[in-house]
Amino acid sequence: MVAHVLRLRFALLLGSLRGDRRVRVLVTFGAVVAVTVVVCLAVFSLAGAPVPVARAVTVLGGAALLLGFLVGPILVGAVDQLDPRRFAVFGVDERRMPWVLALASFVSVPSLALLAVYISVCIVAIGAGAPWPLAVSMTLVSVITTVLTSRIGMAINALLLPERRSRELTALFALALIVIAFPVAVFLGSLRWDGHVPASLAALTTAIGFSPLAASPAFLFAAAADETASAWTSAVIAVVSVALLWVAWTWLVRRLLTTTERPVTSRERTGLGWFGLLPSNAFGAIAARSLVYWLRDRRYIMNIIVVPVAGVLTVLPLIVAGVPLEVAVLVPVPVMALFFGWLPHNDVAYDSTALWTHVASGVRGLPDRLGRLVPVLLVAIPVLAIAVPLSLLVIGDWALLLPLSGLAASLLFSALGISSIVSVVAPYAVSRPGDSPFQQPQRPTSRGAYGPAAAFLGAIVCSAPAIWLFAAAFVGGSAYAPAAFWVGLIVGIVVLVVGAIVGGRIFERSGERLMEFVETA
Repeated sequence: MVAHVLRLRFALLLGSLRGDRRVRVLVTFGAVVAVTVVVCLAVFSLAGAPVPVARAVTVLGGAALLLGFLVGPILVGAVDQLDPRRFAVFGVDERRMPWVLALASFVSVPSLALLAVYISVCIVAIGAGAPWPLAVSMTLVSVITTVLTSRIGMAINALLLPERRSRELTALFALALIVIAFPVAVFLGSLRWDGHVPASLAALTTAIGFSPLAASPAFLFAAAADETASAWTSAVIAVVSVALLWVAWTWLVRRLLTTTERPVTSRERTGLGWFGLLPSNAFGAIAARSLVYWLRDRRYIMNIIVVPVAGVLTVLPLIVAGVPLEVAVLVPVPVMALFFGWLPHNDVAYDSTALWTHVASGVRGLPDRLGRLVPVLLVAIPVLAIAVPLSLLVIGDWALLLPLSGLAASLLFSALGISSIVSVVAPYAVSRPGDSPFQQPQRPTSRGAYGPAAAFLGAIVCSAPAIWLFAAAFVGGSAYAPAAFWVGLIVGIVVLVVGAIVGGRIFERSGERLMEFVETA
């Protein structure tokens, strides 16, 4: 069985080099080789660095590598050539299959690249003073841990996600990656080493070194530094992690081989885009329709483009007026958060005659209010996740990360909640679909003189506690930072929920008035 699976693995690898895929496979192979060489050279450059510096780099890099092997298959939707279900028709032994597939996983380009990187780390650790038998053994544990993690990621991808990944789902995964990875990368890039590990990074390295993410690399350099207790603690965690991963992998293989999913009668939904991705209920339908509008209607697109540009441009007049740079750079994030939340304050008017589908189908108010906010959140959260660390990078004060995030959350969610009410209470005329987004018609039936101001000023008033705590954290130090974050987040979510509920009730009772408005305006 082992020889058969390995022969099949080699056949699949050689078969990928034939036909139309040859150029793409060769380009990918060249890219992997180039990246592997660069990473190995970077690891060897740590040979002359102090042990704490080498430990910080390898522990954080090892954790990132492990997470990459876990979520990589889920993000890209890769087809698993060693899916256990492919071997179910051969009457395989369920007890031997996990071993066979795990062994065959080493016959791949990513696994060979992984092995090269870990061997480089092992050589550097031995040169730093780690005993070579223990270093080699723990390097083997690291390789097995990462390979098992990748197999588990592949199995989860096969069980939970569709084989043919839609571009909408890939876009959501990419946005999630930006929200998480970009702030972390900016933070790590902003640290000043000056020959030693920064205190915050040292604490983070210690915590990750005692976790399954990077216990093996932590052991190597803890042994090199003669930190016996820390080294053996990391070693025990690494071995236990391998055992737990093996149990999880064995269970997943057995489930894939023996479980037959209950057939569900449904229509094929290929090509439906967001409608096929989001839930099949009122909220999902309205969210999908809103996403289609926001991504295709130039009136919405113009609003999305203007907000980041306006936020960045606020810095110039402040600097000209003499405001210190460390204060002026903090202004764009709250401004963008406020305007992003303010955008849906007249969303009903942009529907034009399409509003009748909501009213005629008897959609409840709460799904309508929440579904319309999905496009704004999908744009605002990644933009703010990029803007916050960039602002802190300029001023060099990461103690303001929590206060600034809390203030942005409070302004964004509060403005969204109030906009959910204002859009059904005081809509005003806008340019019709297909017209210029800069055209602003005047209609006597519009009651929007106070609507935009109410949404704008209401969000500021609701965010007053977060603004005060942010100012206190900026002036008085980091003691106010946790309070600023949690108060801003909680206040914003409460206002958003209350605004959605109240706006939904008003929407249910104002269907006739809203229909009359969109027909005349």
